[in-house]
Amino acid sequence: MSEVLNKDNQLIDGPPLVEGNPSFREITDQVSSIVESKPPSGWLIGFVFSLSLLLILKGSILYLIWEGVGIWGLNNPVGWGWAIVNFVFWVGIGHAGTLISAVLFIFRQKWRTAINRFAEAMTIFAVICALIFPGIHIGRVWVAYYMFPIPNQMAMWPNFRSPLLWDVFAVGTYFTVSLLFWYVGLIPDFATLRDRAKTKVKKIVYGILSLGWRSSNRHWQNYELAYLMLAGLSTPLVLSVHSIVSTDFAVSLLPGWHTTIFPPYFVAGAIFSGFAMVLTLAIPVRKIYGLENIITLGHLEKMAKIMLVTGSMVGYAYAMEFFIAWYSNNTYESFAFVNRAFGPYWWAYWIMISCNVIVPQLFWSKTLRTNVTVLFIASIFANIGMWFERFVIVVTSLSRDYLPANWDYYTPTIWDMSLFLGSFGLFFTLFLLFLRFVPMIAISEVKGVLPQADPHHGDNH
Repeated sequence: MSEVLNKDNQLIDGPPLVEGNPSFREITDQVSSIVESKPPSGWLIGFVFSLSLLLILKGSILYLIWEGVGIWGLNNPVGWGWAIVNFVFWVGIGHAGTLISAVLFIFRQKWRTAINRFAEAMTIFAVICALIFPGIHIGRVWVAYYMFPIPNQMAMWPNFRSPLLWDVFAVGTYFTVSLLFWYVGLIPDFATLRDRAKTKVKKIVYGILSLGWRSSNRHWQNYELAYLMLAGLSTPLVLSVHSIVSTDFAVSLLPGWHTTIFPPYFVAGAIFSGFAMVLTLAIPVRKIYGLENIITLGHLEKMAKIMLVTGSMVGYAYAMEFFIAWYSNNTYESFAFVNRAFGPYWWAYWIMISCNVIVPQLFWSKTLRTNVTVLFIASIFANIGMWFERFVIVVTSLSRDYLPANWDYYTPTIWDMSLFLGSFGLFFTLFLLFLRFVPMIAISEVKGVLPQADPHHGDNH
C-alpha cells in the first residue's frame, strides 16, 4: 500500500479513512445533525414510496391468509416457488452486515467503521423480511407455531428432521445475536444524542436507550469486552446460517440439489449479494447526506474488491457443479445441469451467469472500482443475479424431476410478485426510519480512526 504523510508529517499507510482531517466535534456534529434536523426531500420521497410497497405487502398477506397458497403459481411438482426463493435471497442480503461488523472487527480492519452501522441495520431488516416467507409458506398461517420447538408431550408437530425447523433455529439465532451486536454498538452514540437533545421526549427516549452511559473508563472497558464477545459469537454465524439454509436443498435426493458443494458456495454468494446491497444503499446515502468525507471512495473500492473475490468464487462453484455432474456419470444429475443451461429456464440461468460472474470482473480495473456510477449499477445487477441464482436452484430442479410425466412449467402469479415487491417496501421502510432516528455512522468508532485518536499524535518520531 502506498505511503503518505499526514499534516503532522507522520507516516501513514494509504489514503486516510476520513477525509478532510475533521476534529472530534465536527464528526459528532455532522452525524448527529442528520438525526436532529428535518429529513431531506429525498428521504421523504423514498419513505412515501416504501410505505406504498409496504401496503402492497400487507394486502397480499391478508389475501393469502383468506384464500390460501393456491393464489401463487405453485404446481405439481414445483411446490417451492417464489416464497422460498425470496427467503434465501433475503437471508443472503443479511450476511454483509455481520461480516463487516464482526469478522472485520476481529481482524482489526479499521475501514469498517464508516459502514458497519448501517450494514448491521441492513442485516436486521433483511432477516425480518426473510422470516416472513417461511411463515406464510406453510399454508395455514394460524399454525405457524409448527415452526417452533414447542413441547412434544402431546405428539403435536414439531418435526425436528424438517429443514423448516432448522431454518428457524439458524435464522432466529442469527437475528438475535446480530440485534444485540448492533444495539451494543449504538449505546455510546445514543448517549451522545441524549446529551444533545433539545426536547424532553428525546432526552427521555435516548436516555433509556443509552442505559445510563456516562463514558467513564469502566463503561468503556465493559463496552469493549461485550462488543468483542458478541463479535466472537457472530463470526461463526456468518458461515453457519447460510450453510444450514443451503442444507435445506443438499439433504434431498433431487438432482441439482443433492450436492456437498452447496454450503461453501451459498456462503460466498451470500457475502457477494450482501456487499452488493451495502453498495446499493451506501452510494445514495453518502450523496444525499453529504457523507463523502466519511464513506470515501476507498471504502467503496474495498467493497468492490470483496465482490470481485466472492463473485469469482461463485463462478468457480458454478463450473464445479457442471464438472461434478459430468464426472459422477449420473444420468439424472447431468440432465439437471444441462436442463438449467439449455432447458425452458435457460434465460434465468444466463441472467444469473451474466450478473454474478461476468459483471464482477469489471472490478479488476481500478478506474471502474472507483467510479461511483459503475459501482452502483454493478451492485444492482449483482442483486438481480443472486435472486435469479436462487430461482434457478429452486425452480429448474423441481420442474423436471425423475418422472417426465410429472414435468410442468412454473409461472408466478401477480401475488407472487406483489409479495416480493412488498418485502422491499418493508425493508426500505425500516431502513429509512433507521436513517431518521438513529446515527447511521458509528460516531465513537469513526473518532477512533482519526489521527488525533492516536496517543502519540503530534509526536515528532
